[in-house]
Amino acid sequence: MLRRPQHRRIRQKRVAPSPLPPRKRRWLRWILKGIGGFFLFWLGFFLAAGFLLYRHYTADLPDITLLKEYQPSLVTKVYTDNDELLAEFYVEKRILVPLSRIPPILQQATIAVEDARFYEHSGLDFRGILRAALSNLQAGEIVQGGSTITQQLTKTLLLSPRRTLERKIREAILALRIEQTLSKEEILELYLNQIYYGHGAYGVEAAANTYFGKHVWELTLPEAAMLAGLPRAPARYSPYLAPKRALQRRRHVLRRMVENGFIS
Repeated sequence: MLRRPQHRRIRQKRVAPSPLPPRKRRWLRWILKGIGGFFLFWLGFFLAAGFLLYRHYTADLPDITLLKEYQPSLVTKVYTDNDELLAEFYVEKRILVPLSRIPPILQQATIAVEDARFYEHSGLDFRGILRAALSNLQAGEIVQGGSTITQQLTKTLLLSPRRTLERKIREAILALRIEQTLSKEEILELYLNQIYYGHGAYGVEAAANTYFGKHVWELTLPEAAMLAGLPRAPARYSPYLAPKRALQRRRHVLRRMVENGFIS
């Protein structure tokens, strides 16, 4: 019988890539080490520089815990024996009121026009800065600021009003610390009692009395919107000095309240 030829399968050996010559391997290692060392050096440099700058800007910052014992300058009232107001003495005309006595419409109007993401950010709001810049470009004037309510509180309570880069850095650091120390409600209460509303009125109670002759909890929506628009530029938007501009500002505040879902 004839046998069929058997075909043997020839296994092909895989040829391993030839290794790099020793000299090239050494050069490659040196290049990788050089790149790694370069990045590590600059990383360490920037970390050290950042730490030193942080130490510099935080060396003499005010104690945030003092805000829990907020004791601003208040009005001293002198009455007759018949309980009639005889005189008022003050450095800053201010009457403290708790947040529970400040109507929600005034709180909402203030947040809408000054810091729409107040309950979302941690003291700084970069989205708010961009939004304010776009709004100001569209309006052709400054109608919104980029500072959060917390930053504005820091500016009026703890720092000087000088416009310098160093003060802005300190303001940002303090704003972050305030947010870690106080609740949002405490921050808003401090702000509404501290901020200047023009014509010698500090805080919302003094402002309500100065402009409308009533308590802050008696304000209507249009009145609350008018007050909320004043802190940005009290003289510029004063209903006494510039009534037409004050009405335009009030419309802007009401529009912001609609955009943020506070009113419809």
